Amino acid sequence: MKISIERGTLLKAVSQAQSVVERRNTIPILANVLIEAEGDQALFRATDLDIEVVDKAPAQVEKAGATTVAATTLHEIVRKLPDGALVTLTADNAAGRLTVEAGRSNFSLATLPKEDFPVMASSEYQSNFTASAALLRRLFDKSKFAISTEETRYYLNGVYMHVADGSEGGKVLRCVATDGHRLARIDADLPDGAADMPGVIVPRKTVGEMRKLLDDDEMDIAVSVSETKVRFATPDITLTSKVIDGTFPDYTRVIPQGNTRKLEVDAAEFAQAVDRVATVSSERSRAVKLQLDADKLVLSVNAPDSGAAEEELAVAYGDERLEIGFNAKYLLEIASQVDRENAVFMFNSAGDPTLMREGSDQSAVYVVMPMRV
Repeated sequence: MKISIERGTLLKAVSQAQSVVERRNTIPILANVLIEAEGDQALFRATDLDIEVVDKAPAQVEKAGATTVAATTLHEIVRKLPDGALVTLTADNAAGRLTVEAGRSNFSLATLPKEDFPVMASSEYQSNFTASAALLRRLFDKSKFAISTEETRYYLNGVYMHVADGSEGGKVLRCVATDGHRLARIDADLPDGAADMPGVIVPRKTVGEMRKLLDDDEMDIAVSVSETKVRFATPDITLTSKVIDGTFPDYTRVIPQGNTRKLEVDAAEFAQAVDRVATVSSERSRAVKLQLDADKLVLSVNAPDSGAAEEELAVAYGDERLEIGFNAKYLLEIASQVDRENAVFMFNSAGDPTLMREGSDQSAVYVVMPMRV
């Protein structure tokens, strides 16, 4: 195999591949990227057995063929080459070497036979639809902060993507994530062809990798879903992933319906104030107390070992007095999701979950559990 490819193009393809590769693995071939050259393009394929990414890049192919080489090493070499360089990759499979040449630089890397590389089995997808990058980016960006990191509740280690009944009637594409302390539920218009999609739990790592495909607003993403796999594809990159084999809990039960005490506050001001007072809170509990009175909110932290802090905000609140405590980190993460100016919090009592939404927008709902302070 012998190909020549522009450094920028190669770097983009290899960086997507090497981020899927697990740093620590016991199977040597999984640390490699499979390079296949044919026609006028090269395919770069990497996998960790749960996710597979295939990146197409235009290349001058002098000799078709395939080989596998350590993904991180190749990425580091290409990253350090000068901008605009033409990189030539030559594989000598008999010697088990890949030569990387650019200008006066020359590298010889060990390769492993392509036959050993595990290619993910292709599967039938029940649902195929197209969604804009902006729509998917909003769904996953706003929900991923609530993904659980507890390995024991593995079914919460991802974002539950499914078709649901919207708050204003009609069907919506919905993403939900929760870790038991906070929950995010984000809705978007249902794309054509997605109505019969099975609900799947997209793993945390897949959400992170897929996010890299979504930076271009104009891009349309082809989404394919089956009971066991999900695939996101742009014209150049295809990301296929297994989904979490488990049942997502009935999240509708934890979204409070009867919360009547309404607080409206400028989201950016609120987040900054929480951040300021939380500076003195003890690392372990990070508790912030909210005292609500007529059109006034006092945020306070009292940490016996490090000090105390208090800040007052002008807010819109017309119900009876309420004192409630939260984990500062959870409040900050939820407040930072607000794109509009105002965050609307709906409280019931100091012991009940609190609901937050963005202004009058019903398509994004967040729930956070209080803590005793």
